[in-house]
Amino acid sequence: MTQGRPLLNRRLTEFGTTIFAEMSALAVRTGSINLGQGFPDTDGPEEILEAAARALLSGKGNQYPPGPGIPELRSAIADHQRRRYGLEYDPDAEVLVTTGATEAVAASLLALLEPGDEVVALEPYYDSYAACIAMAGGTRVPVTLQPHEGAYRLDLDELRAAVTPRTRLILLNTPHNPTGTVLTREELAAVAALACERDLLVVTDEVYEHLVFEGEHIPLASFPGMRERTVTISSAGKTFSLTGWKIGWITASPELVTAVRSAKQFLTYVSGGPLQYAVAEALRLPDSYFDGLRADLRAKRDLLGAGLTEAGFDVYEPAGTYFITTDIRPLGAGSDGLAFCRALPERCGVVAVPNAVFYDHREQGAPFVRFAFCKRTDVLTEAVTRLKGLRAS
Repeated sequence: MTQGRPLLNRRLTEFGTTIFAEMSALAVRTGSINLGQGFPDTDGPEEILEAAARALLSGKGNQYPPGPGIPELRSAIADHQRRRYGLEYDPDAEVLVTTGATEAVAASLLALLEPGDEVVALEPYYDSYAACIAMAGGTRVPVTLQPHEGAYRLDLDELRAAVTPRTRLILLNTPHNPTGTVLTREELAAVAALACERDLLVVTDEVYEHLVFEGEHIPLASFPGMRERTVTISSAGKTFSLTGWKIGWITASPELVTAVRSAKQFLTYVSGGPLQYAVAEALRLPDSYFDGLRADLRAKRDLLGAGLTEAGFDVYEPAGTYFITTDIRPLGAGSDGLAFCRALPERCGVVAVPNAVFYDHREQGAPFVRFAFCKRTDVLTEAVTRLKGLRAS
């Protein structure tokens, strides 16, 4: 305490150490298999690692790269959006490279919100969303995805009811972490219609765009009236198994990019110069790479999902991402997912993450627990073997 005030800004008092740090430390302390934090245990394509090494050793990007990102990467991002989704973006005016998707979210919210503005977000949500809204002085308004017949569903009536005259933007995540939901064309069309009707901005986190197993990923910006009001966010980390590189980006209209860049330049300014050259090459990998990535993760999803079912969990099979949400109540373990996750390493040597920490309405997420399957097959197989012991414990 100094001058009678707490040291931490009051907007951040509800945010302590992240659940990922707590559970990863628990995994290390107990020697458990860490299926809590969503990072792969193998590196990305060797040719992309070599591209980064070449850039670094040849002096490309070792000094400050251009503020918006190197031209090669901005062009590759624009080409990716055109080739995959038919979306045309000017790489010089409508693309901005960021320090991962997390900074892209933070810069977008800091740029676009005034204190008191409301942000509608799908609950459960990635924990940085709540912190970024708070830092921007906004008010988060959760719309809860509800479990139904083995999946999570968006209630469009609840979404519409959440919008008030104070709503500034909708923060959307699809494919959705942690539930694995992939919003359908019909759901996205309804979101787009609502945004146009109420003159709302939309920030979309699409980092799992290439990890879709059922359905398809459709960028919200592709719907009528949405290109000029949508900030689309993605990154290299999940697609190329390079989460430590922290190379992300936004695509949006020149006006929106200018606004977000105004905030972003005072956060990191620039980062990852040599890595940007490598990611530019990664985005131009052939379709066979992306197809192989999906096939590999689908098989791992099925392996872990079957093991969790056999262990006694109710399993919500994800249509996308690399996370599986489960219900612990059939195990007779009560409905306190946080307590369950803290005890799980000692019970069977596996670490998971409680979904309740991703909710404002904690009771809605209390019995649900998330497992990551972006690990080697032998690691998942061993985790499944260990989880079988829950039935006997």
